[in-house]
Amino acid sequence: MADSPSTAGAAERMVSVVSADQRTGRLVRNVVAVTRRDAPGRVTRPAAQVPAPAPSSTTPPERPKYLAAIAEAVERAAARHSLPPELIHSVIKVESNYNPLAVSSKGALGLMQLIPSTARRFGVLDAFDPADNIQGGAKYLRYLLDLYRGDYPLALAAYNAGEGAVAKYGAVPPYPETQNYLRLVARQLRESAPPAAVEKPQPPAAAAAAMPDDPKHVRAVVGEDGALRYVSQ
Repeated sequence: MADSPSTAGAAERMVSVVSADQRTGRLVRNVVAVTRRDAPGRVTRPAAQVPAPAPSSTTPPERPKYLAAIAEAVERAAARHSLPPELIHSVIKVESNYNPLAVSSKGALGLMQLIPSTARRFGVLDAFDPADNIQGGAKYLRYLLDLYRGDYPLALAAYNAGEGAVAKYGAVPPYPETQNYLRLVARQLRESAPPAAVEKPQPPAAAAAAMPDDPKHVRAVVGEDGALRYVSQ
Protein backbone atom coordinates (compact mmCIF):
# COMPACT_ATOMS: atom_id res chain seq x y z
CA MET A 1 0.00 0.00 0.00
CA ALA A 2 1.44 3.33 -1.06
CA ASP A 3 2.15 6.03 1.51
CA SER A 4 -0.53 8.69 1.84
CA PRO A 5 0.41 12.31 1.08
CA SER A 6 0.38 13.04 4.81
CA THR A 7 3.00 10.40 5.61
CA ALA A 8 5.06 10.19 2.44
CA GLY A 9 8.70 10.97 3.06
CA ALA A 10 8.13 11.16 6.80
CA ALA A 11 10.51 9.79 9.39
CA GLU A 12 9.70 9.35 13.05
CA ARG A 13 12.12 9.63 15.94
CA MET A 14 11.81 9.77 19.74
CA VAL A 15 13.03 12.81 21.63
CA SER A 16 12.87 13.77 25.32
CA VAL A 17 11.59 17.13 26.50
CA VAL A 18 12.11 18.59 29.98
CA SER A 19 9.31 20.78 31.34
CA ALA A 20 7.90 21.88 34.71
CA ASP A 21 5.17 19.74 36.23
CA GLN A 22 2.11 21.97 36.92
CA ARG A 23 1.28 20.17 40.16
CA THR A 24 4.64 20.00 41.90
CA GLY A 25 6.71 22.58 40.00
CA ARG A 26 9.51 20.03 39.58
CA LEU A 27 11.20 19.34 36.25
CA VAL A 28 9.80 16.26 34.51
CA ARG A 29 11.26 14.50 31.48
CA ASN A 30 8.66 13.56 28.82
CA VAL A 31 9.17 11.30 25.81
CA VAL A 32 7.74 12.71 22.57
CA ALA A 33 7.53 11.14 19.11
CA VAL A 34 8.44 13.65 16.41
CA THR A 35 7.49 13.03 12.76
CA ARG A 36 9.50 14.90 10.13
CA ARG A 37 8.63 15.37 6.48
CA ASP A 38 10.98 16.01 3.60
CA ALA A 39 8.77 18.92 2.69
CA PRO A 40 9.05 22.13 4.67
CA GLY A 41 7.26 22.08 7.99
CA ARG A 42 7.15 19.60 10.82
CA VAL A 43 4.46 17.49 12.34
CA THR A 44 4.79 16.70 16.04
CA ARG A 45 2.54 14.36 17.94
CA PRO A 46 2.93 13.62 21.64
CA ALA A 47 3.55 10.14 22.91
CA ALA A 48 2.68 8.78 26.32
CA GLN A 49 4.30 10.79 29.11
CA VAL A 50 6.71 9.25 31.56
CA PRO A 51 4.93 9.13 34.95
CA ALA A 52 5.91 12.02 37.17
CA PRO A 53 8.16 11.05 40.08
CA ALA A 54 6.65 10.81 43.54
CA PRO A 55 6.80 14.04 45.56
CA SER A 56 10.09 14.45 47.38
CA SER A 57 10.51 14.90 51.10
CA THR A 58 10.62 18.68 50.53
CA THR A 59 6.99 18.73 49.42
CA PRO A 60 4.88 20.53 52.07
CA PRO A 61 2.97 18.05 54.24
CA GLU A 62 -0.77 17.65 53.96
CA ARG A 63 -2.69 20.08 56.15
CA PRO A 64 -4.12 17.53 58.62
CA LYS A 65 -0.67 16.05 59.27
CA TYR A 66 0.76 19.55 59.57
CA LEU A 67 -1.83 20.57 62.16
CA ALA A 68 -1.16 17.39 64.09
CA ALA A 69 2.55 18.30 64.20
CA ILE A 70 1.65 21.76 65.54
CA ALA A 71 -0.54 20.19 68.21
CA GLU A 72 2.35 17.99 69.31
CA ALA A 73 4.62 21.05 69.51
CA VAL A 74 1.97 22.82 71.61
CA GLU A 75 1.78 19.87 74.01
CA ARG A 76 5.56 19.88 74.46
CA ALA A 77 5.69 23.64 75.03
CA ALA A 78 2.75 23.52 77.44
CA ALA A 79 4.40 20.81 79.51
CA ARG A 80 7.75 22.57 79.50
CA HIS A 81 6.38 25.95 80.58
CA SER A 82 3.50 24.77 82.77
CA LEU A 83 0.76 26.26 80.60
CA PRO A 84 -2.66 24.93 79.59
CA PRO A 85 -2.38 23.72 75.96
CA GLU A 86 -5.74 25.41 75.30
CA LEU A 87 -4.20 28.78 76.09
CA ILE A 88 -1.42 28.30 73.54
CA HIS A 89 -3.89 27.05 70.92
CA SER A 90 -6.13 30.05 71.57
CA VAL A 91 -3.28 32.53 71.13
CA ILE A 92 -2.13 30.81 67.93
CA LYS A 93 -5.66 30.83 66.51
CA VAL A 94 -6.17 34.52 67.20
CA GLU A 95 -2.65 35.60 66.25
CA SER A 96 -2.12 33.72 62.97
CA ASN A 97 -4.92 31.21 62.41
CA TYR A 98 -2.22 28.50 62.37
CA ASN A 99 -0.24 30.10 59.54
CA PRO A 100 3.47 29.57 60.33
CA LEU A 101 4.52 32.09 57.67
CA ALA A 102 2.24 34.90 58.86
CA VAL A 103 3.76 38.38 58.99
CA SER A 104 1.79 41.27 60.47
CA SER A 105 1.91 44.90 59.38
CA LYS A 106 4.00 45.55 62.52
CA GLY A 107 6.53 42.86 61.68
CA ALA A 108 5.29 40.13 64.03
CA LEU A 109 6.27 36.70 62.75
CA GLY A 110 5.00 33.16 62.64
CA LEU A 111 2.36 31.18 64.50
CA MET A 112 2.46 33.17 67.72
CA GLN A 113 3.33 36.47 66.02
CA LEU A 114 6.59 37.26 67.78
CA ILE A 115 8.27 40.54 66.94
CA PRO A 116 11.98 40.04 66.18
CA SER A 117 13.16 41.57 69.47
CA THR A 118 10.85 39.30 71.49
CA ALA A 119 11.95 36.28 69.45
CA ARG A 120 15.59 37.02 70.26
CA ARG A 121 14.76 37.72 73.89
CA PHE A 122 13.28 34.26 74.34
CA GLY A 123 15.79 32.32 72.29
CA VAL A 124 13.91 31.83 69.03
CA LEU A 125 16.36 31.21 66.21
CA ASP A 126 13.83 30.83 63.40
CA ALA A 127 10.47 32.51 63.96
CA PHE A 128 9.01 30.71 60.94
CA ASP A 129 9.84 27.29 62.35
CA PRO A 130 6.62 26.17 64.09
CA ALA A 131 8.26 24.31 66.98
CA ASP A 132 10.77 27.11 67.62
CA ASN A 133 8.07 29.78 67.42
CA ILE A 134 5.72 27.93 69.75
CA GLN A 135 8.46 27.36 72.33
CA GLY A 136 9.35 31.05 72.26
CA GLY A 137 5.74 32.21 72.46
CA ALA A 138 4.97 29.83 75.31
CA LYS A 139 8.07 30.94 77.18
CA TYR A 140 6.96 34.56 76.79
CA LEU A 141 3.45 33.76 78.04
CA ARG A 142 4.94 31.97 81.06
CA TYR A 143 7.14 34.99 81.78
CA LEU A 144 4.15 37.34 81.60
CA LEU A 145 1.99 35.17 83.83
CA ASP A 146 4.76 35.07 86.41
CA LEU A 147 5.27 38.82 86.07
CA TYR A 148 1.58 39.56 86.68
CA ARG A 149 1.14 36.83 89.31
CA GLY A 150 -1.19 34.66 87.29
CA ASP A 151 -3.40 37.48 86.02
CA TYR A 152 -4.34 36.17 82.58
CA PRO A 153 -6.00 39.36 81.24
CA LEU A 154 -2.91 41.40 82.14
CA ALA A 155 -0.57 38.79 80.69
CA LEU A 156 -2.52 38.58 77.43
CA ALA A 157 -2.81 42.36 77.26
CA ALA A 158 0.97 42.63 77.60
CA TYR A 159 1.41 39.93 74.94
CA ASN A 160 -0.69 42.02 72.58
CA ALA A 161 0.17 45.62 73.48
CA GLY A 162 3.49 45.26 75.29
CA GLU A 163 4.54 45.35 78.91
CA GLY A 164 5.03 49.11 78.72
CA ALA A 165 1.37 49.69 77.88
CA VAL A 166 0.23 47.63 80.87
CA ALA A 167 2.66 49.47 83.13
CA LYS A 168 1.45 52.83 81.83
CA TYR A 169 -2.19 52.18 82.76
CA GLY A 170 -1.65 49.75 85.61
CA ALA A 171 -4.36 47.60 84.02
CA VAL A 172 -5.49 46.29 80.65
CA PRO A 173 -4.82 49.24 78.30
CA PRO A 174 -7.96 50.93 76.95
CA TYR A 175 -6.92 50.19 73.37
CA PRO A 176 -9.81 48.81 71.25
CA GLU A 177 -7.42 46.36 69.58
CA THR A 178 -6.23 44.97 72.92
CA GLN A 179 -9.72 44.85 74.41
CA ASN A 180 -10.94 42.93 71.35
CA TYR A 181 -7.89 40.67 71.47
CA LEU A 182 -8.78 39.54 74.99
CA ARG A 183 -12.35 38.84 73.94
CA LEU A 184 -11.18 36.76 70.96
CA VAL A 185 -8.79 34.72 73.08
CA ALA A 186 -11.51 34.22 75.69
CA ARG A 187 -13.86 32.95 72.98
CA GLN A 188 -11.25 30.48 71.80
CA LEU A 189 -10.70 29.34 75.38
CA ARG A 190 -14.41 28.74 75.77
CA GLU A 191 -14.37 26.56 72.70
CA SER A 192 -11.19 24.92 74.00
CA ALA A 193 -10.56 22.87 70.88
CA PRO A 194 -7.27 22.15 69.11
CA PRO A 195 -7.19 21.98 65.28
CA ALA A 196 -9.95 19.78 63.83
CA ALA A 197 -7.41 17.33 62.41
CA VAL A 198 -6.19 16.43 65.87
CA GLU A 199 -8.22 13.78 67.64
CA LYS A 200 -8.03 14.65 71.31
CA PRO A 201 -10.45 14.50 74.26
CA GLN A 202 -12.25 17.74 74.92
CA PRO A 203 -11.02 19.58 78.05
CA PRO A 204 -13.33 19.91 81.05
CA ALA A 205 -16.01 22.52 80.66
CA ALA A 206 -14.68 24.34 83.73
CA ALA A 207 -11.42 24.97 81.88
CA ALA A 208 -13.25 27.24 79.46
CA ALA A 209 -15.48 29.17 81.83
CA ALA A 210 -17.09 32.22 80.24
CA MET A 211 -15.18 35.44 80.45
CA PRO A 212 -17.23 38.63 80.99
CA ASP A 213 -17.13 41.31 78.34
CA ASP A 214 -15.10 43.66 80.52
CA PRO A 215 -11.63 42.07 80.78
CA LYS A 216 -10.36 44.68 83.24
CA HIS A 217 -12.29 43.11 86.12
CA VAL A 218 -11.51 39.48 85.48
CA ARG A 219 -8.56 37.29 86.28
CA ALA A 220 -7.87 33.68 85.38
CA VAL A 221 -6.44 31.02 87.63
CA VAL A 222 -5.19 27.51 87.05
CA GLY A 223 -6.41 25.05 89.66
CA GLU A 224 -4.56 22.11 91.07
CA ASP A 225 -6.26 19.91 88.49
CA GLY A 226 -4.72 22.02 85.72
CA ALA A 227 -8.05 23.55 84.67
CA LEU A 228 -8.10 27.18 83.56
CA ARG A 229 -10.84 29.26 85.17
CA TYR A 230 -11.79 32.93 84.93
CA VAL A 231 -13.06 34.54 88.10
CA SER A 232 -14.44 38.00 88.82
CA GLN A 233 -12.33 40.29 90.97
